[in-house]
Amino acid sequence: MAAAGSLPLYLQISELLIRDIASGRLIEGERLPPERDMAADLGIAVGTLRQALKDLTAKGLLDRVQGSGNYIRAKADPASVYALFRLELLSGGGLPTAQVLSVDRVAKDPALPAFGSSDQGHRIRRLRFLSGKIAAVEEIWLDGDYIAQIPIGDLSESLYLYYRQKLGLWIARAEDGIGQAALPDWSPPSFPHRAGSALPFITRLSWGQDGRAAEASWTWYDPNVVRYVARLK
Repeated sequence: MAAAGSLPLYLQISELLIRDIASGRLIEGERLPPERDMAADLGIAVGTLRQALKDLTAKGLLDRVQGSGNYIRAKADPASVYALFRLELLSGGGLPTAQVLSVDRVAKDPALPAFGSSDQGHRIRRLRFLSGKIAAVEEIWLDGDYIAQIPIGDLSESLYLYYRQKLGLWIARAEDGIGQAALPDWSPPSFPHRAGSALPFITRLSWGQDGRAAEASWTWYDPNVVRYVARLK
């Protein structure tokens, strides 16, 4: 059974492929590799992959042609919980997952961009993975007015899915700033850089479907494993 707030594996794979379609890594009419090869590359069972492909077909993003293969049907803006995720492996793509390190309701850090109406926020610290590889550490702040407390057990890989299902909040758009910053001292020992190391750094401000700034975040990522990509169409 999937953990609370996370997606079943076949939907994680479906979301991964949707993200690749949205980013332009998979294009209209492109033929996917044979199912057994694709499942082996992803490290999943063929049956799980077929469930994912069935989900893509139901969403109008895949044509499954008997005896020929599976072909991408691109959409301008396919809905995905990973649609705004901009890190990918150096080789391309990667399935996003995360380990929640802590969740605390505290006074907002004054260094954050202005967002929300409360003077408190839910500070969520996570270790981010791409296809099982440690990729980044994140500090995500949700405005305190959305909920009194967030139980850590309710959160898993998909934070935006939790927002939608529990809070009725859809992150509709985001603005990123890219720079360099020192890795914080709360970074877990498993992250392969020492606290204080200068790393590529993302500051993000996110807006909900009502147009209000709902969330701000900081991400420090490992440039030896991932890169930040924003493709233009």
